[in-house]
Amino acid sequence: MGASIPDVSQWEPLRLVVDLGRSAALQAFAEAAVLSPPQIHLLAAALLAAIAGTSPRMVWLDRAPVGHALAAPTSPGGNADPAVVQPEACPAGMFLDDGACVQLPQDESWGEDPVGAPEGEARWNGHFDRRGQWQAYEQIPRRPDRPADYDAYVYPIPAGLPGGRNVISGYDLDLPDTMQRRGRTLRAVGHGAVDLPQRRGTPIKMIDLDHQIGDARVLWVGEFMGQSVITLHTVREGGREREYVLIFGHIDSAVSGLRRGSTVKKGETIAYVGDTGSPELVHLHLETRRVRDGVDGMTLWPGAVLAPHTTIVCDPRNVLPLR
Repeated sequence: MGASIPDVSQWEPLRLVVDLGRSAALQAFAEAAVLSPPQIHLLAAALLAAIAGTSPRMVWLDRAPVGHALAAPTSPGGNADPAVVQPEACPAGMFLDDGACVQLPQDESWGEDPVGAPEGEARWNGHFDRRGQWQAYEQIPRRPDRPADYDAYVYPIPAGLPGGRNVISGYDLDLPDTMQRRGRTLRAVGHGAVDLPQRRGTPIKMIDLDHQIGDARVLWVGEFMGQSVITLHTVREGGREREYVLIFGHIDSAVSGLRRGSTVKKGETIAYVGDTGSPELVHLHLETRRVRDGVDGMTLWPGAVLAPHTTIVCDPRNVLPLR
């Protein structure tokens, strides 16, 4: 249950801080017949924030009027009426709303569509591996609402191909077997990532995924696909929060001090382009995987990141930010 609701008859003469959870806000609305209009208005703000998954902080100010406070009426002598709360009376980071200072969640995406991005649908596909055996797997193809053009997206490194193009090898695990990538020197059939060619030593900078909530966290730094960095991102998708793993593979090296549990902000350098584990081409292997329901992404170690019972490979265009 949320925080208990105070005696509404005592709201106006008191300075009160109330943290309302969703259940408490709903209970207050059920009692709205005994509340004044401004109190109902503030409870509406509380419910909106509670639905967003957080609780706003409301501060009722001393001598707050029942009527709207933004008009700032004056007394007969021409001075501001001291009984009316002025906007500047609210602490920094809060705004005045009908006699109360209200602080809504600090999440920059709050106020956007609470559904977030549409949820990509996992589908079964398959291919013949190098031994000629059929391998079936789940994968999440590009959603129809996302551009097919790889150059419509933002990447962790600058474009490295003529004409400002980015991708030398794209995602193909959604294609028929005969159209998936194969090669004499390639160990795997199909490609569940994008390969981004660039000069050795080019800084790899963290990006925020589409509809991402908060900063990325580091899951792994070290040997994986050659030298690699693996990060965990929380995304608002389909009306809920989902976790995605990003694999930055074949890097030359990670930045000093980066380790499991580190928090990384957008634009921070995490590693440098290289060819470890893939000496045929200096490039960044960028792979995205959606963490399955019921799995805590922060518990994943390298041996479990690719396991089909913990993550599902995903077309990166579903979550990369658009230009």
